[in-house]
Amino acid sequence: MTSTISPTSVSPTAHQVWTRGRGLLLALLILVAAGITLATVRSGDQHGRLDPRSADRYGSRATAELLRNSGVSVDVVTTLDEATATTGSDTTLLVTNPNLLTPDQQRSLRAATAPSGGRTVLLAPGPPSMDVLAPGVRTSTPAPVSARAPRCSLPAADRAGTVDIGGERYVTNAPSTDACYTSDGMPTLLRITNTDSDTDSGTSTATDAGDTVLLGSPDLLYNDRLDKQGNASLALQLLGSRAHLVWYLPSLSDPSASKGSGDDGGGDSGFLALIPSGWLWGTFQLFLATVLAAVWRARRLGPLVPERLPVAVRASESAEGRARLYRKVNARDRAASVLRSATRDRLASLLGVPPTKIHSPETLIPAVSAQLPDTTQDLHTLLFGPTPDDDAALIRLADQLDVLEREVRTS
Repeated sequence: MTSTISPTSVSPTAHQVWTRGRGLLLALLILVAAGITLATVRSGDQHGRLDPRSADRYGSRATAELLRNSGVSVDVVTTLDEATATTGSDTTLLVTNPNLLTPDQQRSLRAATAPSGGRTVLLAPGPPSMDVLAPGVRTSTPAPVSARAPRCSLPAADRAGTVDIGGERYVTNAPSTDACYTSDGMPTLLRITNTDSDTDSGTSTATDAGDTVLLGSPDLLYNDRLDKQGNASLALQLLGSRAHLVWYLPSLSDPSASKGSGDDGGGDSGFLALIPSGWLWGTFQLFLATVLAAVWRARRLGPLVPERLPVAVRASESAEGRARLYRKVNARDRAASVLRSATRDRLASLLGVPPTKIHSPETLIPAVSAQLPDTTQDLHTLLFGPTPDDDAALIRLADQLDVLEREVRTS
């Protein structure tokens, strides 16, 4: 016979920790392996993106070779100083990722190209770069890349015909613009004639043959798309209108990216400035998901439940140990209450007393008296009486309760 043990907390063993945590560890390993596999698979596609030296799917080596065969010299640069050093009326400057430039870099680039008389081609410029590199132009929601007809008067677009373009869509009220390849009335290719502003007179004058071309997406320059539609024709005409093409690949390693912007307060510095906003939002969402998961799991724990003990404890040992604790603190009242309560429980089950009336003298005592009509014991004092005065009285109480229970059982 074993005693009923209340719920306890047992420190988990190493085997139990491993059993409980192996599922989570396996899921984590699968997630890491999937991430590594995905990164490995996609690394080949992303390598050399828009790089005129790359023959990969998203490289632009084919475009650069066509331009060289047409007599256009192509120089690849990775710093802002190199990009702005050769600006002029006979030069086209292609900026592959203008959104990567800091505000200070954008202002320097605009100051060098606007009065140069050359052409500046910006690939997929968005809100981070529009205010500086294309004043007066704003973006709308991006459109999917698809084959689109020019529907404009720009000679280069008219000769190229349908091309694969989409991405950013532009809205402007500026004069001297050509809006081509529209999506819902908004162009994905916009050519703007550069102007020089006279701050004293408040007027603007157009520079000779200088313009800025905004391409909503760079897809027509990729190696795998150049031979489709009129992509090659439009690329050659936009990038080959001058004898010299500077192909600028912005990089975070550019020294100008870490320079301050003086008194205007522009330009961010530090490690956080190099982290894309998407990663910060993703980290916040992951933190929120962790909190929600913790709340969900906490609610699932529920009430305590009895756990199987590592060893069996004999009832006599449990009773003896509890009795010694009561004796140590001189808790005769608690010991007597436990003895009487246990006896009442057993008597009630023998006499058929309802569980709700077990500790009611008005119900239990008449039931015992009916079972033992000749008893001389004071049942009320025995089952519901006061606390014994000393240990000897407590022992007599235990013996009398034991005798009463035996009499009920044998009667």
